[in-house]
Amino acid sequence: MKRALPALLPAVLPSLLLYLASGAVAAQQGDGTQVSNGVNVFKPNKVEPTAERLRGIKAPQGFTVTPFATGLKNARILVVAPNGDIYLSRRDQGDVLLLRDADKDGRADGAPVTVANRAGVHGLAIRDSKLYLTTARELFAAGIGPDGRLGKLELLAGDLPDAGQHPNRSMAFGPDGMLYLSVGSTCNACNESNQENATMLRISPDGKQRSIFASGLRNTIGFAWHPQTGEFWGFDHGIDFLGDNQQPEELNKLELGKQYGWPHVYGAGEIYPQSTPPGEIKKEEWKARSQPMVLGYTAHAAPMQMVFAAGDMFPAEFRGDAFVTMRGSWNRNPASGYEIVRVRYANGQPKSVEPFVTGFLTDGGKTHIARPVGLAFAKDGALLMADDANGVIYRIAYTGPKTEAVGNAVPPAGPMREQANKGNGVPLANKRPETEAKGQLALSSSAFRDGGQLDVRFSEYADGVSPPLSWKAVPNAKSYAIVMEDPDSKPVTPFVHWLAWNIPASVTSLPEGLQEQPRLTDPDGVLQGRTTRGSIGWFGPKPPVGDLAHHYHFQVYALDTVLDLPFGADRDQLLQAMRGHILAKGEIIGKYGQKQKPLK
Repeated sequence: MKRALPALLPAVLPSLLLYLASGAVAAQQGDGTQVSNGVNVFKPNKVEPTAERLRGIKAPQGFTVTPFATGLKNARILVVAPNGDIYLSRRDQGDVLLLRDADKDGRADGAPVTVANRAGVHGLAIRDSKLYLTTARELFAAGIGPDGRLGKLELLAGDLPDAGQHPNRSMAFGPDGMLYLSVGSTCNACNESNQENATMLRISPDGKQRSIFASGLRNTIGFAWHPQTGEFWGFDHGIDFLGDNQQPEELNKLELGKQYGWPHVYGAGEIYPQSTPPGEIKKEEWKARSQPMVLGYTAHAAPMQMVFAAGDMFPAEFRGDAFVTMRGSWNRNPASGYEIVRVRYANGQPKSVEPFVTGFLTDGGKTHIARPVGLAFAKDGALLMADDANGVIYRIAYTGPKTEAVGNAVPPAGPMREQANKGNGVPLANKRPETEAKGQLALSSSAFRDGGQLDVRFSEYADGVSPPLSWKAVPNAKSYAIVMEDPDSKPVTPFVHWLAWNIPASVTSLPEGLQEQPRLTDPDGVLQGRTTRGSIGWFGPKPPVGDLAHHYHFQVYALDTVLDLPFGADRDQLLQAMRGHILAKGEIIGKYGQKQKPLK
């Protein structure tokens, strides 16, 4: 049936669109939850940015908006090098352009120079004289020469998850020196099969270490760190087809291990009626595990690149505030977005979102001259905005009375480093005071002996399936829990590969290849937690190629209770919940090393 569906679309799409536009939209769940909203498919037509239309662009008093460069076609993401060189990605053309303003007249000097070609290139970032660029599946880096051109592109990762609906990867270096890369969802609202979809990834600059920093993010293209607090903020795209005014675009405070609701919960805690969480998790449970948005903005405005105020041009009243491009809606009437907004912060916390530069919607909202995407501060302090509709880079400059400027503040690294170092450099679970127990649990596996070699199929270099485990029942046990760790990993020690708890007392063995999801239905009620990789469920051995074999400690605990602990909890939360409830514990160790680099 799935393969036949595309053939049916031409026949049903016109009637479907008519149905959606009629306002008779109802989404229903088995418990009776229902949403009925009018849904519009409306996108203003693109028109040329004539001189008359350009005069309609509005900015606050003291600011001027002028074209910096034109004729750039699908202009997307902007980054500015320390020397002032400007790099622009063009997804549809599959290249990266270099622009300069050496004479400082507020316009690009001549034609841009193509410095890289990669199909679907989108996200850009600069660090240590290297330009990083990403496509939907690949991450590259190249040295920047004195002339701004790039050396040979080096592939750092070629296995980013498939893109689907949201191929526009974006990235930036955090204050902790790590690369943060946003991976959108493959769909409007679905349970992803790849846990790296709909997340924010955290990647080492060499691409060798990668983890899921935060999840439940439908498509957070725009994100940045507050210059005073160092806290991480991102604007997420809302779910479509809920009506003109739902879902709001979400401003979230991004923190390690947090889950932000998508696809089952949105906004301030609204339930999305159509979807069903995996493992028979109730939506109220999913909601309790999710972080509500901090602020919302007009639905379907489509937030893109985000930057905090910086430089020697904008007045000090903008200090600590952020700017976000809103590319504009295609499914709302009247249209939303097509603007730059200002996010006002006070004491490091966002208070409001308001229009900053408008007028890109023209003819009463029926047409548009720009769809704002890229956003970056030029070296001279002007704000540059890339338009991917007519291919213009606009320059927003402050030309009002001289005043104290925003200045450049480097976000402190402390908040990000503290999160990353949580649980690092601690003893194995079995050697911690939380797991003190008098009894011994007899643990074994039909797939490997204690101290023996783990088969490659259990590793992430191959099938990545969990191994079978068996243990002898412990009298009076009400449940069992598992912690699997690698104490030989670097730089995080020990690396948590598996957390599971509330295994029923009647269960004394687990088969090979358990589901990698928050809750299991066989055995029913088993909950799984967050690994060091940031995923939920089993994450197999993946030691660096050439390392001596790592030791993987499978630690099983018999408990006198069933834990009141939500799915997705981390190791420290699990150990704390188990403290004082452990009747017996057992351990079996498997070894694994990878001698040859995999072909993929």
